[in-house]
Amino acid sequence: MQQQAGASTASPEEAPVVLEVRGLSKSFDTNNVLRDISLKVHKAETLCLLGPSGSGKSTLLRCMNWLEEPNGGMVLLNGHPVGVCPGGSLRMSDKDLAAMRTRIGMVFQHFALWPHMTVLQNVMEAPVHVLKQDKAEARTTAETLLRRVGLGDKMDRFPARLSGGQKQRVGIARSLAMKPDVILFDEPTSSLDPELVGEVLTVMQDLAREGMTMVVVTHEMSFARDVASRVVFMDAGQIVETAPPDRFFATPETDRARQFLMRYAARNN
Repeated sequence: MQQQAGASTASPEEAPVVLEVRGLSKSFDTNNVLRDISLKVHKAETLCLLGPSGSGKSTLLRCMNWLEEPNGGMVLLNGHPVGVCPGGSLRMSDKDLAAMRTRIGMVFQHFALWPHMTVLQNVMEAPVHVLKQDKAEARTTAETLLRRVGLGDKMDRFPARLSGGQKQRVGIARSLAMKPDVILFDEPTSSLDPELVGEVLTVMQDLAREGMTMVVVTHEMSFARDVASRVVFMDAGQIVETAPPDRFFATPETDRARQFLMRYAARNN
């Protein structure tokens, strides 16, 4: 077993809570996608959300930054409500919600880059127009981040000339440019050819090692096993099991988690 990249000598639960979900529920018409979800994400933790397709993982992630509006419950960032005003009775204004979202990074499954902008411009755009950074400062930061994710030689290219793995690394750099408190990753490798998956996971592993707080929806079991601080296993819109990765993968406590891991192992043998 490898040392977990995001692990430290202290328990993750001893660190401050960055993101908290309390009693979250979400329905689409009569389909109850999330049912009374509660969890805490601590500073410098890499929390991996695992579970079968349709279990509610991506919906939970999108509710964390109110890209999907929950039907019930609360999301808190550093103790402050997301999407609703203090007290939870009134919806936050679009302006206040947008300001809150600047603290919650998001890396999407399908990249979501601006096709008419170069790689460098994609990374600079939000810091300049949302954070009102000076363009020279934003450019310096963007160049540093692009070199950090291994794209220092691609800054002037347009997204159409990049591989999927390169596009996703631009997405990570773009998120980091906003200096978020937490980054949400929605199956960041699911759209990539198998040979490109590793280059994205390596960047994410480096971020975990450096102490970036991350919530990752993934089907990459090796990443969850080796990098996660904790694993949260979901099924049918509920949290079924939460455990450190070594315990979850070696001795899962629930029958549903054991079935999931057995099926995954069978597909990959």
